Amino acid sequence: MNKVEKIFPNKNKILIAMAHVPPLPGTPLYDASVGVQGLIDHVKRDTEKLVEAGFDGILFCNEGDRPYTLHAGLEASAVMTRVVTECKPPNLPFGVDYLWDANAALAIAVATGANFMREVITGTWESDMGLWQPDAAKLLKNRRNFGREDLAIFANITPEFASPIGGRTPAQMAKSTCVSSLADLILVSGPMAGSEPDVSTLQSVREVVPREVKVFLNTGAKSSTIAKYLAHADGCIVGSDLKREGYTWNEVEFHRAKRFVEAARGI
Repeated sequence: MNKVEKIFPNKNKILIAMAHVPPLPGTPLYDASVGVQGLIDHVKRDTEKLVEAGFDGILFCNEGDRPYTLHAGLEASAVMTRVVTECKPPNLPFGVDYLWDANAALAIAVATGANFMREVITGTWESDMGLWQPDAAKLLKNRRNFGREDLAIFANITPEFASPIGGRTPAQMAKSTCVSSLADLILVSGPMAGSEPDVSTLQSVREVVPREVKVFLNTGAKSSTIAKYLAHADGCIVGSDLKREGYTWNEVEFHRAKRFVEAARGI
């Protein structure tokens, strides 16, 4: 049994919901009038709705920290750790993502006892954040040194807000990320948060990735279209479709979250 199966035992199609953290201190859109406690209150309300809706896991992410950075600030990392600690569900697996600093995500995951983390760990990219060169070897060495080899790494092989430098296809990237960079799960994304990738891309990735490694839809999951993606994917991560008006940075609405779970479970 691999890491993901140990985290989500006896699950056929795994459904993970995003708990988006509003802008953190030190970032341009941070709302000092509500302070850190306001962030915690917001995320806690969203998380409670997602748990009640029936998701299998929760992924905490600093989605509000636009423009994103490749190097996390100390103050934002510290506050993100506090938010996750105070809002993590007591009886459900949870993960951490930090846009876009993989080692910050790892540190927060270790500090909070997370089950998994999500990041870009391979490739070279031109991006909204500039030239982007992840280091999978450093990340996995740190995971080992921190004593968290049980922590599953979800690897995004088609990151949002970026284009690859090089000619490899997503399928080729996915296969090599499993073999050479030891990813525990492969994620396929659209061009930005809330955007769908082509189904054919997801299908081609699933066909070449070893069956013991799960492949997830990472962005663009919607209750109205999830069936065509779960025909090829082992699960999904969903955020925007659960929000008021389907807008990424709004609050979660329970009826939208419940609608998504029912649509996915009904396949």
